Amino acid sequence: MPFLVWYIVIGIFILSVTGYFVQEKLIFKPEKLKQDFQFKYDAPFKEYFFDVEPGVRINGLHFYRENPKGLILYFHGNTRSIKGWARYARDFYRYDYDVVLVDYRGFGKSTGRRSEKEMLGDMQFVYDRLKEKYSENHLIMYGRSMGSGFATKLASDNDPRYLILDAPYYSFRKVVERFLPILPVKYVLRFHLRTDKWIEKVRCHTYIIHGTKDWLIPIRHSEALQKINSRMITLIRIHSGGHNNLPSFDEYHNFIRDILKY
Repeated sequence: MPFLVWYIVIGIFILSVTGYFVQEKLIFKPEKLKQDFQFKYDAPFKEYFFDVEPGVRINGLHFYRENPKGLILYFHGNTRSIKGWARYARDFYRYDYDVVLVDYRGFGKSTGRRSEKEMLGDMQFVYDRLKEKYSENHLIMYGRSMGSGFATKLASDNDPRYLILDAPYYSFRKVVERFLPILPVKYVLRFHLRTDKWIEKVRCHTYIIHGTKDWLIPIRHSEALQKINSRMITLIRIHSGGHNNLPSFDEYHNFIRDILKY
């Protein structure tokens, strides 16, 4: 029996060390684009490059309207690039809002080595540049899945009009622990993205949209977030919605419309 315990301990240790060094490849699934790649969309748009520091350049797309009611800064999930995520911009610009989507380091045309601190700093840099053209009262943060952590952190450090979270997690640690319960995730994980911690400091109203059949990030994550400040957080349940199909539900678009008209 002692030998079995010893083997288990060694196995967990090896998995923990391996997980520490390979987690970035497991968490981030980027689509990389050549720097001369040409974006093509039916709606009017501009391409942006935000030069954060030497060697770090964040690529973005700005879908614009003639007389916008405001601007939505959209943070996408952990896969692909803004080339594919841009199709969701129509869900917002059809209500006469400008939409800016940005790629994280290593996604699309964006460059730079990834760490949580630096990635959060990149998004604040982008926010500051946009704030030069739009008043904060007309800025809305939208975070989808992994992007919900970035959107919440920005909302906690600034004063946007609204924060909208699409299938958010309570904390990144809670997501990983669900799939790797035997590992000491608290010590192995290098990306924590504490939505639960940051949402306490958000001063604007927050709308959370979550599917009741989400298997990847169960709706209990959003229910726990909503309890942190029930007066300032509205939870919208999309019945039978999963993790990646909320835009296929009429209820999703109805709620987006109702949120943006105010």
